[in-house]
Amino acid sequence: MPGSGTDKTKRWIETPAPVMILVEPQLGDNIGAAARAMANFGLPRLRLIKPRDGWPNPRAWVAASGADRVLDQAELFDTVEAAIADLTFVLATTARAHDQAKPVVSPEQAAQLMAPKIAAGETVGVVFGRERYGLENHEVSLADRIVTLPVNPAFASLNLAQAVLIVGYEWRKVVSGGALPFAMPQKSAPATREQLHAFFANLERELERVEYFRPADKRDTMLINLRNIFHRMGATRQDIQTLQGVIMAIAEGRKGPARGGVLDGTEAEMLRTLLAEHAGGRVPNDRAPVRGLARLLRRNPTDAERMLWDALTKDRRFAGRGFKRQTPIGRHIADLVSFPLRLVVDLVPDEEAAPAAKEHAERRAWLLDRGYRVVTVTAADVARDVTAVLDDIDGKIVELEARS
Repeated sequence: MPGSGTDKTKRWIETPAPVMILVEPQLGDNIGAAARAMANFGLPRLRLIKPRDGWPNPRAWVAASGADRVLDQAELFDTVEAAIADLTFVLATTARAHDQAKPVVSPEQAAQLMAPKIAAGETVGVVFGRERYGLENHEVSLADRIVTLPVNPAFASLNLAQAVLIVGYEWRKVVSGGALPFAMPQKSAPATREQLHAFFANLERELERVEYFRPADKRDTMLINLRNIFHRMGATRQDIQTLQGVIMAIAEGRKGPARGGVLDGTEAEMLRTLLAEHAGGRVPNDRAPVRGLARLLRRNPTDAERMLWDALTKDRRFAGRGFKRQTPIGRHIADLVSFPLRLVVDLVPDEEAAPAAKEHAERRAWLLDRGYRVVTVTAADVARDVTAVLDDIDGKIVELEARS
């Protein structure tokens, strides 16, 4: 039948269990706490031997927090001998060595000993000593086994209810087979390989766009590591759908100020045109934040810049060449530069206004005067055949290395 407790809709466990015997417990609170521990693990039978403050004790019911059934059925005795008279197997709990030739077991071993005996119809009990000094020698001598714990020898005494709880827990583990009362709900089926492959493709594409895979020669290893992270998850279909949505939300956030404050390809081209026409491609004065402007350009690439950079970082010919994108050189900002090679790639739009064309010419002259080689590439060249553009850049590198 349903009983009092933390959940009145659930039935009490009504299976044979060992008797818990408390010898001369002092406080009603400890008796109540012990009863609560017993109720937790399906131990309904409590025997009390001469409680110091008498019985019944209202404090016990307060401390039991709803384990009234255990207290209501508690039996009262005057001696240990009387309390264990009907038992066929007795265990005595103690933190002290009593120098008796008697097997000593842990609570787990005790539970394993008790389970088959109780299943066979025997009556088994566990005796717990007084709060102040535990069981006396003659009381321990009445038991078949001694139960003790691997505690700190300098502080070995447990609270009475704690000791009952540990024994009760080990008992419940044995009789339940260690089964937990609930498990994680499986609300979604495991993700299929097809789903995972589509997710990886989407993730890789978006990471390429933000130039995550650097240096280029580490790209394959980084991809493998990323895949292994998600394979270890054991992701469900819902997990993958959620992650796909996260990636798309981040990706779409790049498309405009209202969605993240980042420019799209067309707006990025307009920004560069304005800089070329009105600032001469340079930071207006020596104190201006050239690095901040370079960072702005780097975060807002044109479509041609993105395509060229993606192709260059994937091409092993350029691995370790030290190429950087939108990087300051003096007061100018180079589209692509390799400082070790002193090579600049100047990416220009297909059509330029006169001021912008003049600025590019001045910038090339400034770079040449300082020992840089400049390769000029148009956006149309990149769109038409990015491989040919890379071949041209590689040819310049070979030429430079031959001269050195």
